Amino acid sequence: MKICVFGAGAIGGYMGVKLAQAGADVSLVARGPHLAAMKANGLKLIEEGGEETVVSVTASDTPADLGEQDYVIVTLKAHSVPPVVDKMKPLIGPNTTIVSGVNGVPWWYFHKLGGAYEGTRLESVDPGNAQWDGFGPDRVLGCVVYPAAEVIEPGVVKHIEGNRFSLGEPDGSKSERAMALSKALSSAGLKAPVRPRLRDEIWVKLWGNLSFNPISALTHATLDMLCTDPGTRGVARGMMLEAQEIAEALGVKFPIDVERRIDGGAAVGAHRTSMLQDLDQGRPMEIDALVGSVQELGRIVGVPTPTIDTVLALVQLRAKTAGLY
Repeated sequence: MKICVFGAGAIGGYMGVKLAQAGADVSLVARGPHLAAMKANGLKLIEEGGEETVVSVTASDTPADLGEQDYVIVTLKAHSVPPVVDKMKPLIGPNTTIVSGVNGVPWWYFHKLGGAYEGTRLESVDPGNAQWDGFGPDRVLGCVVYPAAEVIEPGVVKHIEGNRFSLGEPDGSKSERAMALSKALSSAGLKAPVRPRLRDEIWVKLWGNLSFNPISALTHATLDMLCTDPGTRGVARGMMLEAQEIAEALGVKFPIDVERRIDGGAAVGAHRTSMLQDLDQGRPMEIDALVGSVQELGRIVGVPTPTIDTVLALVQLRAKTAGLY
């Protein structure tokens, strides 16, 4: 089984090290100083408990060097994927599975969903249908990424918490390809359950990303602060309730309520969200996939989103004034 992790930053690097340690035939696509450091010194992983591991990895910024793969696991930021679809083509053979480990509403969301919205495309996450037409939705296997990690210097990934990568077919089946990848990830010490209702998990994670990320970017508050301050907690609650109405119109079932979800965010502590980190470090902000996509879904199903609309307008302008959108 050949596995390529496309976008071997924090999460992709963590997954790559674990797979390499388990003896998997894994390759990584990365770029810049991070790639140069991996080539020169290997990829170092600092585990949650402080243990350090260095593995020699096959890494390149040229997918054609790596050849056709059985699985291409995409761990880029959502806005980074459409521009590189053509670059990924050398990795894709007739039986290659694209594993979409990207935050936010996935581009394939309406594939095999059934019902009135079957086959609907999302312009906010897949402009011009780049992925739908370039990959084809039948290739996709969904993935909800739970670990937290960061690249602390080129070639060095620090694992903060979590080791679960939930997998799911768009039609909810326990397919052979899903079970085979689950087995490979499990053998690498990662949790990789195959879920019949992956979209439910997508929404529970999205609840937090939709609200906590832009609020933190606007206020510079850490999770514990924005989840306990009455004003920002109220804004997050309003955004989540609007999102819940949208999701339930699409058949999603939430296993917890909004208050518990916000309390879960507060319990994480003084964490700076990824969007706030991107703002601080001058990186493009992941606004469309996390917030704009939910607004778009609201328009599709006819659910008003006044709180989401307001926060989206503010964070878009904040990103534009920083040159990051």
